Formats: sequence, C-alpha cells, structure tokens
Amino acid sequence: MTQPIDRLFERLSMTYGIAWDNSIGTAPLNEIKSFWMNQLAGFMQSKESMMAISWALNHLPERPPNLVQFKNLCYQAPAVEKPQLPSPPADPERVKQEFAKLAGMKKVNHNSKDWARKILGDYAAGVKKSPTVVKMARDALKVTT
Repeated sequence: MTQPIDRLFERLSMTYGIAWDNSIGTAPLNEIKSFWMNQLAGFMQSKESMMAISWALNHLPERPPNLVQFKNLCYQAPAVEKPQLPSPPADPERVKQEFAKLAGMKKVNHNSKDWARKILGDYAAGVKKSPTVVKMARDALKVTT
C-alpha cells in the first residue's frame, strides 16, 4: 500500500520534474522521505489535517519547496470548519426567572476611591505598605504629603 509520503513525493516530482530531483540532492530517498514524514506527522493524522497538505499542494510556489517551505504552506491552509448543531432556543420562562433573581439583588454603591482610602488608613495605623502603593493611593485621592 502506498504511504501518504510516497504520494506526496510523487506529486511533487510530477509537478516540478527534474527540478524536484535536483532539490533532493544525493541523499538516500528513503531517508529524506522518512525525515519529511516525521516533520509532517501532525498533518497526516486525520482527514481534516490532511486537508492542509492538499491545500499546500494546490498552492505550490514556482520552484520546488524545501521541507520548511512546504510545512509553512501547510500552516497557511485555512482551518477546516466543522459542522455545528444550532444553539437550542432559550426558554422564555427560565429567562424571566433569572432576570427576576437579578432584579432582587441589592445594588452596592461603592466609591471608586475606597481602595485608596483603605490603603492610606491602614498606612496611618502602622500597617506596612510599599512606598509605591502609598504614592498611588495619595495620587488617586490627590493628597499631598
């Protein structure tokens, strides 16, 4: 049975001809295929991931790509969109109940500078605070030393 890497090399050979053969050089072909297969393993695990290789083969550059260039082409492939079920419709009664719970919550009115007052109060009471924290609290309250 033909391995995916064999089909890939056949396609590249048919596309580029002698230029592909020259790009491989004199290294043993099985070692080159083995290295490419190892480096492209993440793209050969499922039909969805194989789509990246298919996309790369349909967008080949003018000259034979090396492994890094081919791998980058695979990464450029658009993600395969998986069909999703539509979201179930919201239950109007449940939505009404949840809003009723929120309406009953007491609104808390915090002054946005309470944190600074607390820091300076603690600092005045002898609690250790870093000079930077004390300075930020003073700046927030526009307090001078």
